[in-house]
Amino acid sequence: MKGRVGDLDTFLRTDPRDVGCEEVIEMLHVYADLHAADPEDARARYPGIDVHLRSCGPCLTDFEGLLELISG
Repeated sequence: MKGRVGDLDTFLRTDPRDVGCEEVIEMLHVYADLHAADPEDARARYPGIDVHLRSCGPCLTDFEGLLELISG
């Protein structure tokens, strides 16, 4: 039961600006290119993606992989 309470707490603390995995996956390449050039501009233009990446480990891993490829 403890895991379910933790999951509920996480859900209730979700930032309403979070756009969710589906939108992040669609826009991640755009966000990563922009972030590589200017991280502050990327955060300002796509705040929902920035918020999501701070709370979703799998999407953050994909983002970091893309940044690594771009920065090569």
